[in-house]
This record gives sequence, C-alpha cells and structure tokens, in this order.
Amino acid sequence: MITGIKGMNDILPAEIAAWHFLESQVREVFPPFGFNEIRVPVLEKTELFCRSIGDDTDIVEKEMYTFPDKSGHSLTLRPEGTASVMRAYIEHKMYAQNQVEKLYYVGPMFRYERPQKGRYRQFHQIGAEIIGETSPLADVQLLNMLCRFFGSIGIRDALLQLNSLGCPACRPGYRQALAVFIASRLDVLCSDCRRRHQHNPLRVLDCKVEQCRTACQDAPSVLDHLCADCSTHFATVRRLLTDLNIPFEVNKRMVRGLDYYTRTTFEMVSSRLGSQNAVAAGGRYDGLIASLGGPPVPGIGFAIGMERLILMLNSSSFPPSRPDIFLVTLGDKALEKGFSLLSGLQVDGLRAEMDFSGKSMKAQMRRADKVQARLVLILGEDELARNQIQIRAMDDGSQETVDLDRLLPILSDRLAAI
Repeated sequence: MITGIKGMNDILPAEIAAWHFLESQVREVFPPFGFNEIRVPVLEKTELFCRSIGDDTDIVEKEMYTFPDKSGHSLTLRPEGTASVMRAYIEHKMYAQNQVEKLYYVGPMFRYERPQKGRYRQFHQIGAEIIGETSPLADVQLLNMLCRFFGSIGIRDALLQLNSLGCPACRPGYRQALAVFIASRLDVLCSDCRRRHQHNPLRVLDCKVEQCRTACQDAPSVLDHLCADCSTHFATVRRLLTDLNIPFEVNKRMVRGLDYYTRTTFEMVSSRLGSQNAVAAGGRYDGLIASLGGPPVPGIGFAIGMERLILMLNSSSFPPSRPDIFLVTLGDKALEKGFSLLSGLQVDGLRAEMDFSGKSMKAQMRRADKVQARLVLILGEDELARNQIQIRAMDDGSQETVDLDRLLPILSDRLAAI
C-alpha cells in the first residue's frame, strides 16, 4: 500500500465544510476593505526566498523543499506567500496601474519541519497585503480587517499583540545593544543562536528553544531604541486601534522570523493553542519590494494558518453535507425511469443519489439512512404504472404518494420545511 507523505494531510469530505466556511468568510470580509484575490504558483525560483526571507533563517536553512528541475534551475515549493505576491507585483508592474494595491490569497505552503497538531509540512494560509502605503492608517485598516475576520468566524478570544521593529535608521543601534546583551549569555544558548548572534541577533529572540527564551527574558526592548518617526508611527497605530475599540496589548519581545519586517509587527494569539499560540502574524515590510528588484514601495501584510484556525472552531458546527434526496427503485423499469428522474433532479440543483445495482429495498433504505438523506423517493413497478412516486421523510418517517408530474414543487416545499 502506498501511503501519503508524512505531514502532508488529506482533507476528507467529512472535514471540508469547515474549510469552505473559512474561505467563504474571507471572500465576504476582505472585499469591503478594498481587497482583490491573487493566485500565484506554488513553485518559485529559490533565489526569491533566499533574498526575501533571509539566508540565515530556519526556513531557508532547514525547512524549504528545494530541488533542481530538468534544466538545472533551483526551484522551491513556496514556504510563505508574501514573497510570491511581491514577485508577481513587480513582474506585472502592478505599481504602474494603481498607487495602492490590496491583495489577498488562500492556498498551500510547504515547510519541512516536525509535524505536530495544527502544524504540517503542507499547510494552508490566508494572507493579505496592502502595497504602496506608508501611513499608519494602512496598518490599522489591515488590523481592523483581521479582527473583523476573526469575529466573523466566531472566534472572540484571540488577542492582538503589537510591537514595532523600528526602521533602518534606528534598528542598527538596537541590534548593537542586543548583540552585547546576547554575548554575555552565549554559554547557555543553542548552537543556532550562538552562530547568529553577531550578524542577526534578532533571530535569537525568535528562537523556540526554551533555554534561549529564558536566557533572553531580560533582553533590551526595541521600543527603547525607536527613532522619532518610528515612535510616532507606533503611537498612532495604538491610538487609532483604541479609537476603533479594537483590544490589543503591546508585546515588546515580539519579533518576526523573516528578514523583511520593519516597524509595526503583530500576532493574533490564543490560549487554546498551547505554547505555540499564534494563529495569525504579520507586519510592515517597507524595504522588501526594492530588495527584490522593484521600486521603493512600502507594504504591510499578514498570514493566517488555516489548520490552526480550524482547531479553534467548533467542529460540530460543520456537519458533512447531506443528500436532499435518495431515490429507491424496485425493478428494472423503475431503475431506468428512476435514473432519468435522478438526472433531472440534479440538473434542477437538488443533491440527489440512488443505488445503481438493483439491490433490495431494505439494502437501499439502509444506504439512504447511512448517508443521512433528508427525503427518500420510492419508485416501484406499481407506482410507475400509476405515474406516481412515494416520498418518505427520514427524520420522522412520514410518507405520502404524489403524482410524478407534481414532484418538483412538492419536493421544494418538503425540503424547505425540514
């Protein structure tokens, strides 16, 4: 038997309703904020992620699915969505069409990491990006939309956490102060943190190893090193969120694991997810597009982990779809007439099923019960001779015989009443 790849999971019909719900809410909540959907390939040139994410990140060093194609080009299954969206934005010169672009995407990402509950090697993200706007109002609009989305799917206990990572003008001073602090604790840090502390000390704060997190608990805060512009930007974001009655807390230790983030950074966290409590994360990336060969256009965005989000939903709210109709036939002539009737019902938009093998009525009724059909239609030789059919409601067992010519409106009434 050939099995699936570890960490790349099937989404079965019994589970798909929750996925459809999330996707429908994205398409309901995001467009009123001015967002349009974009779809980008799952495969990109490896260089894209090395330049955008950073060569010394865990993603690039350990987690990317990278391989040469038949022409010898290095390709990578996308580990995140922002870089691909920015590549498409630059390649298609979208900046020449609109000064500000608002884009969202839904789709799979790939990282080779240890599979665990809610975290897989093929996982899915909902993402959104505002490109071309430096104003803190853009930050707040994006955060407002993110919070509205969580409310729309019934998750009201997720908390928005904020921080600022500064900008190229003020971050070097903070990096130096952080590097000095980390140097005094090198003996208790993991090998990755010891290697990174000089050229990218912020990575140490993002380490998931508990001994590193404990050792850096008293690390200097980036908020104490912000320049005047970054400080004003962050203060404006906080004030506008308060004006919109959006609850948040400042988490001065929060950093992002990717190189391209500047200024506002944020996470949506929930205690329902254990120690790995972030279900959405993002921030501002004002230098990313220029670093990829595009114009000096700013941006801000977020990504939501769909698998982790589904863990927070009430699975009983998404029962598998039930057939509207199960058609039971008795005899060869009834089977042929029933198949024609079934096709007509399906064309009319009803979800209808039947057994094609001519099994006994008892066996067919068992199958109708198993698939939880709302109504059963029973067509035998006697009914066929009278141009009639029986309708049985599976929930209460009530039954009536009706003329075939009047079937469709009667079915519509019965289904509407269930």
